[in-house]
Amino acid sequence: METEVISAVETIDFSLIALFWRATIVVKIVMVVLILASFWSWSIIFQKFINFRIANLYTNRFEASFWSGDPLDELYEKIKDKPRGSAERIFVAGMTEWGRSQRSDGAMIPGAPSRMERTMDVAIVREVTKLNSGLTFLATVGSIAPFIGLFGTVWGIKNAFEQIAISQSTNLAVVAPGIAEALVATALGLLAAIPAVIFYNKLSADSDKIGARYDSFAGEFSTILSRQLEN
Repeated sequence: METEVISAVETIDFSLIALFWRATIVVKIVMVVLILASFWSWSIIFQKFINFRIANLYTNRFEASFWSGDPLDELYEKIKDKPRGSAERIFVAGMTEWGRSQRSDGAMIPGAPSRMERTMDVAIVREVTKLNSGLTFLATVGSIAPFIGLFGTVWGIKNAFEQIAISQSTNLAVVAPGIAEALVATALGLLAAIPAVIFYNKLSADSDKIGARYDSFAGEFSTILSRQLEN
């Protein structure tokens, strides 16, 4: 009897494709959702790594030009039409407000420094929001993917018990396929959730560092403008 059961189990295809096609429609939907979530998460991860690298590269180049000693007016005229990178857009926002705050006689309108700071703060928020776009999806996948996989597993095990009741047999050949299909859903949930959580934490930290660079630059730039106003 034991030999017959082992032979029956060996004839069953336990490949992932076979397990998917044997699963019920609910478990199939769960698997497809988790696979799509995993692929989408990885696309966001790769895109964010590229975006952050480009953001740091543009910031390094701009800061080199900013601190080169050349007049800020010349730098502004050079990049105001097509600023590349977040740091340049923040700089252009500050310089644009600086120009708007000048009266026809060359004097500055009262409250100009605070307006320039607010303008750059708004620009920083806008740029950081762009950096963080997509990270919410990673956090969501990391939070709910295991539960979606668990739901698929519970549903699959329920169907496995139903098959036991219908066949009135508890041998391994009857139980194993249904349990295997159910556990695949949990595995896919973890496969989607673990990278999402890891890279969400990594990318969030990187985004905070880049945002801190923008804040630091805006503070230094505001100090420079304030000194010019006092002279």
